[in-house]
Amino acid sequence: MHTLVALCAVGAEKILGNELKLLGYKLVSNAPGRVTFTGDDDALFRTNLCLRTADRVYLQMASFDAADFDQLFDGVYAIHWQDFLRKDSRVVVDKVRIYKSALNSEHSIQGMVQKAIYKKLGDKWHIQTLPESGEESDVRVYLDEDRALILLDLSGLPLHKRGYRTDGGFAPLRETTATALLQLMMWRRKTPLHDPFCGSGTFAIEAALYAYNVAPGFGRRFALENLPIFNSRRAEEIKRAEAEKIRTDVEVRITGTDIDPQAIERARKNAEHACVMAGRALNLIDKSNKVPRPDFDVADFTDITAPYESGLLICNPPYGERLGDAEQAEEIYRKMSCLFDEFKDWQLGVITAHKKFQECIGRYATTLKSLKAGNLDTTFYMYTGEEKQKTNDGRSFKSPKNRSAKNGNRSRAR
Repeated sequence: MHTLVALCAVGAEKILGNELKLLGYKLVSNAPGRVTFTGDDDALFRTNLCLRTADRVYLQMASFDAADFDQLFDGVYAIHWQDFLRKDSRVVVDKVRIYKSALNSEHSIQGMVQKAIYKKLGDKWHIQTLPESGEESDVRVYLDEDRALILLDLSGLPLHKRGYRTDGGFAPLRETTATALLQLMMWRRKTPLHDPFCGSGTFAIEAALYAYNVAPGFGRRFALENLPIFNSRRAEEIKRAEAEKIRTDVEVRITGTDIDPQAIERARKNAEHACVMAGRALNLIDKSNKVPRPDFDVADFTDITAPYESGLLICNPPYGERLGDAEQAEEIYRKMSCLFDEFKDWQLGVITAHKKFQECIGRYATTLKSLKAGNLDTTFYMYTGEEKQKTNDGRSFKSPKNRSAKNGNRSRAR
């Protein structure tokens, strides 16, 4: 068994933990932004292929006391690096995270860890100078109260880079964050979903991959594939097993709209790439089924009406930080109050870093969830309750009753 560490957005640890348990792996512990678990040899590849909310997966190489540089060097040197790296590997200690430890210089720690790794490899292979002409292998170090944790990267590029998005446009939401928000809303494929600020289509595409049981990593490679521990035959078997789980015979109603025609064009292209990726996975098991594409249209969010009686409306509107200014964002939020009328029996989920969102939209959310989106501290506002809620000017309103859906599917965005 291996001990592995999966990274995620701060605030999404429980969601990632649930994913890991569904894959059959045992949780060991969690800390802000990371979950530690145990898994068999298959877990090295399978977690990279299948996890939807993880940013990276690491193999835990060692954990030991390191109150000084001698302890740090000896602990790293003791690891059997020759079993995990190639003779031409270029080792990079990409990041160091320090918390309440005597060793507090990131640069010095990086240098000492790299020195210990190369010393061990040189001694084992009887080489004075390693060529470093091969693939890069990244190592990450955590020093927590003088306890060192040494991790070897199995992912390579962050796992939110699925491989289907050729152009994210302005301020795109990470794919892993979008999936985490869908999980927070407990969305299921039988529930209609609409994004009125769809941008490059991230919510809709991630929802489609989830609905049709398409593993998100089918369209890319992982750093694990460059390591001597990689079992290519077993990886192909895992891919075929996951391809067998893809469903194309289920009804899924996923749509997105945006005021920008170029954004809609990007969304359609990204969705096409994602569904082609799924098609190639099906080819592994000699199936030619096609995964249906989400529907995208150009429309202003103030013009849309609900295409079904109930569903989930989820979006990532402008924050006023990277897109336009705060005043423009606040004006959009005030206009967004119309969505409560046009989508009366729908649940709503909105992510933003703007602190005045509730004040502007005039509605208190049923539930709030803090989440790190990239470098931004964001809040996810979930409107799901049936109880009375109040606007910020003190007036109360009752949650809407059922009504018939209006015809048409119009909409708007950033």
